[in-house]
Amino acid sequence: MSGVETMATSARRSPDGDKLLTLVCVGLPLVGLVLFFLYPMAVVFLRSVTVDDGYGLANYTRVLGSTGFWRATEHSLVMGAATTVLSVFLGFIIAHGLYRCAFRGKWLIRGIIVLPLLAPSLVQALGLIFLLGRNGLISRAIGVEIDIYGFWGLLIANTLYALPQAVMIIGAALVLLDARVYEAAEVMGASPSRQFRDLTLPAARFGILNAAFVCFTITITDFGNAAVIGGDYSVLATEIYSQVVGQRNFNMGAVVGIMLLLPTVVSYAIERQAMKRQQVGQMAGQVLYRPTFSPLRDTIMAVLSLLVCAGIVAVIGIVVYASFVTLWPYNMTLSFKHYDITLAGGYSSLWMTIVISLMAASGGAFAVFLLCLGLRRLPRSVAQPIQMLAAMPAAVPGMVLGLAYILTFNSTATPLYLLYGTAALIAIINFYHYHTQGFLTLTTGFRQLPPALEEAADSLGAGMARTAVDIVASFVAPMLVSVFFFLFMRSMVTLSAVVFLTTPDLSVAAVTIMRLDDAGLTSQAAAFSTCVMAVVSIALLGMKGTLEFMGRRNRMKRTV
Repeated sequence: MSGVETMATSARRSPDGDKLLTLVCVGLPLVGLVLFFLYPMAVVFLRSVTVDDGYGLANYTRVLGSTGFWRATEHSLVMGAATTVLSVFLGFIIAHGLYRCAFRGKWLIRGIIVLPLLAPSLVQALGLIFLLGRNGLISRAIGVEIDIYGFWGLLIANTLYALPQAVMIIGAALVLLDARVYEAAEVMGASPSRQFRDLTLPAARFGILNAAFVCFTITITDFGNAAVIGGDYSVLATEIYSQVVGQRNFNMGAVVGIMLLLPTVVSYAIERQAMKRQQVGQMAGQVLYRPTFSPLRDTIMAVLSLLVCAGIVAVIGIVVYASFVTLWPYNMTLSFKHYDITLAGGYSSLWMTIVISLMAASGGAFAVFLLCLGLRRLPRSVAQPIQMLAAMPAAVPGMVLGLAYILTFNSTATPLYLLYGTAALIAIINFYHYHTQGFLTLTTGFRQLPPALEEAADSLGAGMARTAVDIVASFVAPMLVSVFFFLFMRSMVTLSAVVFLTTPDLSVAAVTIMRLDDAGLTSQAAAFSTCVMAVVSIALLGMKGTLEFMGRRNRMKRTV
């Protein structure tokens, strides 16, 4: 009888325990979003309107009256538009070749296209300098001095950096096109060109639009390539860096940061609407399209895709090669001398970056898991505003978020000052910089969780904690692993968000690469870049291996 009474008591208490756990799951990540996202952004806005005698718009008047600001704005918009057009055009060619054509070697293209994601953005600029700079490999071979610094060099570097995003987004739209529609078109006698014009392009339009706004946002907010190869072609990201680091004018930097925030917020809002339209347009039960070989079409698409991939390999590969050259370009014998980093601290920033990335990945994956778990238990009217807040960090450029952190945490007016200059703060900003991507990825996994599993656990008397550990966590484990490695890899290579937070005693790998290049130690910068790419490549292989192992284990469980 006592056992029955204990079970009854447990059943009565479990709802209260589940409510408390739901409050903790939502409350802790929500407090983090308020303290480490909303509060710093509010500080940036307040600093932008702070003047000597209080608050006002004098800072905005001063910035808007500056020819340098409007020149940087014009450059940013022109660069963003040009890079977007070129990235989306090339991205569509590669995505169409991968998912709508039949030719061999697609695995090679898929592997090459992700290479820019494995390195800090400034690596593309370094590669172009080694290829097309004054002492570049191609420049010396053809005997022509190419002025790679400025608009054209920055356009090529930004395109290579944004291209993987365009390919993945457009590819995701193309792979979902229903094969039955094309079969019906063939029966009706529609030519391949007519099918492409009337079926493929209209169905992929939201994916193309989504890719365009993502590429525009990436370009207009990037700092690494602009700092290395931009030359006199100033953009808003470098203008913020100049105001804060060069002139120590934090209020003016805040104004430029707010101005940079405007186009990215508009771009992000349109991109989210395009994504929703694309999801609404998808039909259930679609049949996967399996392309048949068309000699003319597939040969052209394969050649074009391989040419673009050759450019990526050349730019990334020359950085690796240059790191082993004794004295570029005069003594081309190979050696390891450049891996003896002479900058103060040596490889300490690399090891620190690995530690910071592990902190951001583990803490971030746990935080988004708690948030997604708690939101499932909340009413829709309460959960929706929290979901909107969780998706907002993607609209904030890394430079603006980094500026917000230095303005917030470098002030003794708040106890949060204790975090300034610590690895923990850099790990936190890395997480919130990529919070949206991790949150949306895990949200997708939670939506695929069959409600019947949780209902069965509830009927058996399992509380929320037991259900979360035994059912939910095991179901979304592949998504959780993907979020962990994504946060780790992005934390290893990010520059714009952390460039303001490093100190003489605490630096990260991407900032070290920039400092080596600034000091004229370009080959050592290449060596350090190679080390970073090696770490990120190992992490990528680790993710693929872990997911493959988990998939194999799940298949074995189903067969038993």
